[in-house]
Formats: sequence, C-alpha cells, structure tokens
Amino acid sequence: MVPLSTREELVIGRYAEIALKGGNRRPFERALVRRVKDQLGERARVEVSGGRVLVHLVPGAALSDATLALCRSFGVVSAQPAVRLLRPVEMSEVASEVIALAQQAIQRGASSFKVAARRADKGFFLNSLELNRVLGAAVAEATGLRVDVHHSDLELEVDVRPDAVFLAGVRVAGPGGLPTGVSGRAVALLSGGIDSPVAAYLAAKRGLALSAVYFHTFPYTGEGARQKVYDLCRRLTVYAGPVRLWVVHFTEIQEAIAELVPEPMRTVVARRMMVRLAEEVARREHAGALITGDSLGQVASQTLEALSAIGEISTLPLLRPLVAWDKTEIVSLARRIDTYSVSIRPFDDCCVLFAPQHPRTRPTRAEAARAEERLDIKTLMASALRKSERLRATPGSLEPLTLQDVR
Repeated sequence: MVPLSTREELVIGRYAEIALKGGNRRPFERALVRRVKDQLGERARVEVSGGRVLVHLVPGAALSDATLALCRSFGVVSAQPAVRLLRPVEMSEVASEVIALAQQAIQRGASSFKVAARRADKGFFLNSLELNRVLGAAVAEATGLRVDVHHSDLELEVDVRPDAVFLAGVRVAGPGGLPTGVSGRAVALLSGGIDSPVAAYLAAKRGLALSAVYFHTFPYTGEGARQKVYDLCRRLTVYAGPVRLWVVHFTEIQEAIAELVPEPMRTVVARRMMVRLAEEVARREHAGALITGDSLGQVASQTLEALSAIGEISTLPLLRPLVAWDKTEIVSLARRIDTYSVSIRPFDDCCVLFAPQHPRTRPTRAEAARAEERLDIKTLMASALRKSERLRATPGSLEPLTLQDVR
C-alpha cells in the first residue's frame, strides 16, 4: 500500500467511452486498472476514483513511467501528471503548485494559459469562478504567461474535492478505445508487412485480447522474415498486453498449391488455407474472431470478389479493420505505433514469393472451390498444425509454450 502524505505526486488517467457504459462500467474499469498494473507492477497503486484512473507511485518510482503506462493502455484518452494536496490546505499552497505546473509547461513551449477550476465540494470558501480569477492572477504575475480562455496552450486544472485538491497541467494523449480483453479474444493473421500489425492494433483497441498466427515457409523464407514477425508481436504487446503467437509451417501447403492449383488462383487458394488454419488456432485459443489486414482494392487478392471467395470458408467473424483505409493512412498509424520500421525490413513473406504473375482478380466462390479440389486439405492442415510452434510474446521476451499452456 502506498502511504498518503499531505502532498502527493500522481498521474491522472481519463477515459471517455467507458463512462458511457452505465451500469456495466465496473468490469471495464477493472480491466483498465489491471492493464495499468500489469505495466507498472509494484511501482504503483492504481485505482478508479470519481470517473478517473489514479496512479499513486511508490517512493522512487518515476512519474514519466506512470504517464507512459497510461498512454499505452487502451481505454485511456489522456494522462496528466498531477499533484494532490490533502485538505485542509491553504490557498497559498494551491497557488504555489499551480505556478510550478505553469513553469513546467513553459519549458515545453507554452505561451498562454487558462485556469479551469471545478469545485465538487460546494462548501469550499471560493467558488469555481473565484478560483479561476485568484489562481489565474497568481500564475500570470509569477510567470508572465498570457491569459487566453479560448485558445490557450495550457489548461491548468483545479479540482476541489471534499478530501483533497487535485492540480494538473499538461495532458498527454492516450489511445482511447476499450480496455484489453473486455470484448473477448481474436486471432490475427500476422505477416511481416505493414498492414496486418496495424489491423491487429486497431482490433485490440476495441477491447480484444490478441493471439496471432504467422505462416512460415522455410526454406523459401528465412529467419529474417520470422524475426520480423517476432519483433512486430513484441511491439504490439506494448499496447495490447501479452500475445500468444503460433508459427504455422506452411511450406508443404504452399508447394502443393504451386503443383496442383492453376496459377491465377494460387493466391486465393493460399489465403483460403490460411483462414482454415487460423480458425483451428482460434478454436484452440478459445477465440471468437479472426483479424486480417485486408484493404479493399489494394492488391489483387483484396477485390470484393476475392475477399468474398476467401472469407466464405470462415465460420467465425472475419474482422477487417483496414478495409476502407488507404496506404497513406495505414503507414501513418504504423509509424505512430512503432511497427513501420520493422515491417519495411527487406525480408519477403510467403505471399510475395509465391505470388502468380497474372492473378485472377475477380474470382467467384465456385472457381475458388474448383481450384482447390485436388488438394488433400485435411491432411495438409493436420501436418501444418502438428509442426506448429507456440510462443508467448511480451515487450521484453518471447517464450515457448506447450499445447497444454494454451488450452
């Protein structure tokens, strides 16, 4: 337990969508608290109070670490380093803390400010407007910052509660969305490219815990391609928490497709096999959906007809978070979540190496079914799954799992 003093530095996290859950809000709040605790461990005590997440630091813990943990937690829309002054408190103490917050903001480039006071305790001797005037005058005199109530660089927040006064300055944006796991679990089909990790991130932002499946075609693809996926997984865990990764050996299937499937249909058939395998992984992971990085019209296998022919064999919801995104938007988000630099490493995946020169861009479902008739689908799938490797990814490690571990 973190001891409380008359003055405490802490971080305040705010959420938006969770607040709309009404009577169902508590499970979402508990999931958010768990996620922040997982990141900070014994360095902090985390609680929900007054519609906010409060992160109380143990002695020696860094305020920046707590701020970063909140900003990497889905469900949080903003994080603010703050000060809590236990009441009773003198106005001179409040003014001194607000001035210190303003001075910190000046170092970040702030040139204007406003005070936004809220008096939850109506018994406090100054009302909100009076607090704004008194503290605003003190900050302006001490710092020289210009008052601008409409378009200020800095909003100094003062929240007077019955037990304490909370003071906060600079806000850092969080990712928003819903806390990890509140929407169930899904399996992401993860390649080494730009799109699929971004799709996985967006699905996780909607509260899905992630498992992932990567289709490896050794020796056609080497360890560089595999390492890309390992590193992408670890970077996703920064936001989504631990990810269970299945490395499915796809070589035998890819070779059978190259031998037995007409060339124009090979990509569609390969994708259909991937969906079948991902569904089996989902069954073993107790997952309720699949996630792909498809963007409508981006490549030949992502026409409406091709997506229909590939998706028809899925009995689970097939989520395509990027279906309406263009490449510029996808790359922008990939840069922001720090997956882009990994995705552009020069190691091709199996889709690129086995791509036909003239793919069928508008296949029908019937054509896709006919194209794979010569494949022994059941035997090929059983062999690929039997050779699968299972790992658990966290930001700092990648550990092997046994089949028993994931049941």
